[in-house]
Amino acid sequence: MKIAVTAWKFGTQGLAQELAEQGEIAESLGFDSFWLPENHFTGPTAIPAPLMLLAAVAARTSKIKLGTTSYLLPIRNPILAAEEVAVLDRLSGGRVILGIGRGFQASMFKPFGIPTGEKRKRFKSNLELMINAWKGEPIAQFEGNDITLSPLPAQQPHPPLWVAAFGPLAIKQAGTLGLPYIASPVETLSSLRENILAHQGHVRDTGHPPVAITPVMRTVFVTDNPSLEKQVRESLDAEVASRFRDTATAVDEWAIVGDSIAIKDKLNQYRETLGLNYLIARGRIQGVDNDDQVRSHELLLKAAS
Repeated sequence: MKIAVTAWKFGTQGLAQELAEQGEIAESLGFDSFWLPENHFTGPTAIPAPLMLLAAVAARTSKIKLGTTSYLLPIRNPILAAEEVAVLDRLSGGRVILGIGRGFQASMFKPFGIPTGEKRKRFKSNLELMINAWKGEPIAQFEGNDITLSPLPAQQPHPPLWVAAFGPLAIKQAGTLGLPYIASPVETLSSLRENILAHQGHVRDTGHPPVAITPVMRTVFVTDNPSLEKQVRESLDAEVASRFRDTATAVDEWAIVGDSIAIKDKLNQYRETLGLNYLIARGRIQGVDNDDQVRSHELLLKAAS
């Protein structure tokens, strides 16, 4: 199983230094990839341009892959997006994993003038245009001459594409495309199992070969300090009200928290139950300082080895 990590602290409104430093730490620890989300109009935590920030991480690293947890296609010009992804892939030496999504908050689409009801259709059509452009196919003609994308991505025909999906229609779309599905970090374990089985069914029903990668993004914290574990659990309990309709949802149903032995057992459970082979560990736990978060990452990698 490969282990990846998201940025565990951000909120500097576009200051890349903090993210680049985290990318360096993640690479030095041995993580397979470093991931950034995309979100808009959220104040200090907004990350509206993840590719630009990952370019800063690329400049400070050499091996670690660079991922987007949900690069939002419906709000973008597909040819411009294809160019920017290709540039980042070239700049990083072919290290991009492009997690793509539709977005789910209606308030985000309004400033871009995109009707919410069109997001799924725009996602599909934009993705098709981008894939064709990355293959070097003509994207337009001018005075009888074909116009093609340049540069093309370092990874051919394009970087790996994974689909962030939340809800049955989004999961179906990911499956019918034959692409890996990135599970939401707030799904319970039982919901994850149902969704992964549904995704595999859609892949099979549309004639695609089985998807080899089963990625799951999960809030993870590993500590052998009981008092710190208690603090983390209390912090995550406080998140339940904002993340779940059912405030009785237990932390262990949507997060992986515990000492090194418990984490090893939990990872084995995820392997057996879900077929998990790519864990994207999410940090950003309220009240946890940087040193404790980095130590948690070190212990996670040891538990997974």
